[in-house]
Amino acid sequence: MARKSLKPDTMLAPTPVVMVSCQREGEKPNIITIAWIGVVCSDPPMVSISIRPSRYSYEMIKEAGEFVVNIPTRELCQVTDYCGIVSGRDVDKFKETGLSPEPSTVIKTPSISECPLSLECRLKEVIHLGAHDLFLGEVVAVTADESVLNGDRIQVSNLNAISYMPPTSEYWSLNETMGRFGYSKKKMAK
Repeated sequence: MARKSLKPDTMLAPTPVVMVSCQREGEKPNIITIAWIGVVCSDPPMVSISIRPSRYSYEMIKEAGEFVVNIPTRELCQVTDYCGIVSGRDVDKFKETGLSPEPSTVIKTPSISECPLSLECRLKEVIHLGAHDLFLGEVVAVTADESVLNGDRIQVSNLNAISYMPPTSEYWSLNETMGRFGYSKKKMAK
């Protein structure tokens, strides 16, 4: 197979797409859509989100010291996109989209009721990278709608999550399991 060299770019795909809720003390909550997100540590559980300093949510999260990562479903794809293209400076995104802020269990910032999985995070550090700054958040609580649970575990097939493809700016659904961690050892042993 022939390979071609390309210029350095954000070609890592797919990436999760999430709606991050944030709120300053005494102000209305806001939502920012983020695809620059990842797991960075398992003990303690931590995630990273990258935000441009010019974004409205940037200062909100820095000042509040917390945020909630909400996992949207396929049904929420259009409002997820909308929350990423309009500014909370100009629009009340909860009001415009019909989404509902729901009190979190540990932090003050609300989660998004319609998202079946939410990770409540306390801001640990902000690292300047260039066009974006990296926000490291420790996951201090997780809430999940019972419809996506199998006991105390997430039933991924019920989550109906979406992903983002940076090279093409497209949203994609995720709906098929291909194996489980470690399954290759059994397959390779045959």
